[in-house]
Amino acid sequence: VTVGDPGASAVLTSPLSLEEESDTNYRAPNLLQRVVSLLKNVRPGSDLTRFQAIFLFLLQVQLPPLFNIPKSQLQCYGESVYCTGQDMLSRCANGTSSVDRFTSVVAWSISTLRPLAFGVAPYNPILGETHHVSRGALNVLVEQVSHHPPVSALHATNEEDNIETTWCHYAVPKFYGTSIETVVHGQKQLKLLTKDETYVINSPKLVIRFFPIPSVDWLGNVTIRCEESGLEAELCYKGSSFLGRRANYRSIRGKITSLSSSKPIYEISGHWDRTVTVKDTTNGKLTVIYNAKEVLSGLKTPTVKDSQVIWPSESAVVWGEVSRGILSKWWDKAREAKKAIEEKEREFVKERVSKGETWVSKHFRVSYSKETGWECSPNQKWVPPAPIVVPL
Repeated sequence: VTVGDPGASAVLTSPLSLEEESDTNYRAPNLLQRVVSLLKNVRPGSDLTRFQAIFLFLLQVQLPPLFNIPKSQLQCYGESVYCTGQDMLSRCANGTSSVDRFTSVVAWSISTLRPLAFGVAPYNPILGETHHVSRGALNVLVEQVSHHPPVSALHATNEEDNIETTWCHYAVPKFYGTSIETVVHGQKQLKLLTKDETYVINSPKLVIRFFPIPSVDWLGNVTIRCEESGLEAELCYKGSSFLGRRANYRSIRGKITSLSSSKPIYEISGHWDRTVTVKDTTNGKLTVIYNAKEVLSGLKTPTVKDSQVIWPSESAVVWGEVSRGILSKWWDKAREAKKAIEEKEREFVKERVSKGETWVSKHFRVSYSKETGWECSPNQKWVPPAPIVVPL
């Protein structure tokens, strides 16, 4: 199935970064009043899966382009892997000891978080949409493997450093009166192939508060575990309090523990948008393992290296006309382009239902069970180089 226009051109935009470097032109005007009007008829505890109006805040929205940033959620997932000021993944592979590698993996997991603006969101990916980008030896491929519910799969490989990471993400949002909490199910796996080490990582919750101060926070507990090295990290992401006090804003607290002895090796503290340190529990030595300014500053926008081989399913092509309209503030043109994409998606659904066909992912083997949830395994061992590249 062709999910994009083969004749369309790709539109690529600057990656999400720290607020002081982010483009602020995408914020919706009079937003809080709009939020209140959208939520008037939604009861606390409601499952928002069928409330498309609320999808604005769930990164799965089908609202006017005024509420969108000019990129797909698949691009945001990909950016968190390939858009960094430092090569965080290679640092993981090149650590001289299992403890060095583990602390590097903790830092890499922190680097995948990006500050999000209240009130605007990426496009909700359509089924079969892909995003394929290379940065040096790192090749990243993301695919939307399910639409209802929305499930995204990511596969990234670096043959030079023998690194592989796979993600399977699906979000479940709920409304709690003054906030929306989205639990991101699924897990990230990072494999350091020459070290025979596999790291399993979950995601924090995305919490959107409306009162008293509108905000978007990554909150909750994250566990990073490596059975081969016998190490585990427990991280707690915190945000500002209900009254807006910012003492814990974007803070991280946690520890790295030996699974064999259950004794903490390091204590972790800091802020994921500033610096994070580890403290050696034996001698009290502090080491900075993550500096957000170094990792999330000066990020370069991907460019098209070979337009002739870009897939029609590429996010930057599928949403190209919508993004072009948003960037130029041609709202009518952006709205028409977005409507055309959504109508074509509905036609594909009707066609598949009428033929009794089941969607089959092109790049991943996808399964679901009540016990394990959604699981996605890549069809290829290595992700091929992409026609879209990030300048080094």
